[in-house]
Amino acid sequence: MNDDDDYSATQLGSHWFEHPARETAPDRAEGEVLRFGPGVTEVAARRAGNTLTAVQIWHGTLPGVPAPRPVRSRWPFRYMFAAVVLAAVLAFLAWREYGPRVAVRDVTVGVLGTPGRSIGCDGTADIVGVVRTDGRPGTLTYHWERSDGTRSAPLRERLTRGQEAAELRLLWTFHGSGTHHAEARLVITSPTVHTSATAFTYRCG
Repeated sequence: MNDDDDYSATQLGSHWFEHPARETAPDRAEGEVLRFGPGVTEVAARRAGNTLTAVQIWHGTLPGVPAPRPVRSRWPFRYMFAAVVLAAVLAFLAWREYGPRVAVRDVTVGVLGTPGRSIGCDGTADIVGVVRTDGRPGTLTYHWERSDGTRSAPLRERLTRGQEAAELRLLWTFHGSGTHHAEARLVITSPTVHTSATAFTYRCG
């Protein structure tokens, strides 16, 4: 030990003193991370009186603080309504275009008022074609063919729901003397192809 009078304990270097370690806030307390998001301070968290998690702070679910109400937009509901209306319209159009159509079961053709299948001088043959269906609505497309080489333009007959038969008529007039064997044919082209014919005789003189 040095007995020098100039020696003073105050001259000891600061390196001889052991400064107390700075208290650093732990990263974890009770196993939960103490990190705070924007707008939330540690002081506010302490005033809350509860241990807060990062999820609560970031989501704005602080105890005692009401969470903001989400702003609900009405646009999705409008879009949904428009989509439902559009789907209904498309379904109706598809059903009308591709839905079940009238089905033809059979076709028969005859001549009205012709005893013995013959008509007299300057007579008119009243030819009737009867088309029987399944009763569903739809449209028949057909034409007539005559044995003299003539053919009618395409014709259409609309059928209502529950209508199970349709009568299609052709008037064929004859003039002059002589005998003529005639035939008339009904051709259904839509919805399916069906044909039927009848024959008769014209006699005059």
